[in-house]
Amino acid sequence: MMIMIVMKKRVYLAGGAVVLAAATVFWATSSSVSVNAQQQTATTPEVKIDNFSFGPATLTVAAGTTVTWTNRDDIPHNVVSTADVFKSKVVDTDEKFSYTFTKPGTFPYFCSIHPKMTGKVVVQ
Repeated sequence: MMIMIVMKKRVYLAGGAVVLAAATVFWATSSSVSVNAQQQTATTPEVKIDNFSFGPATLTVAAGTTVTWTNRDDIPHNVVSTADVFKSKVVDTDEKFSYTFTKPGTFPYFCSIHPKMTGKVVVQ
């Protein structure tokens, strides 16, 4: 597959006003498009801890995915699985915790310092 977009720049003077017509040429081959798609899917899913909540509250990922929690709050939190599957140390502002989910299932978690903070990861 080849994609071509043509763009040229021209300036016209029409009744004292300047009119700009613009276009640019871009070429893309199917191999560069697929590399771009692979780069987009290679990102690590992230849960942000902010304002005493996990966001998103529910995250769905494929088995084998590593999820990273990042504390954006001004106070420490942790991430604890209700089924004792994973448990972070206390993470301070801008610190991170990561866990790789190897098996399908639903994994609820909470902050043991602030137990009303809850979330879950669904692994397919």
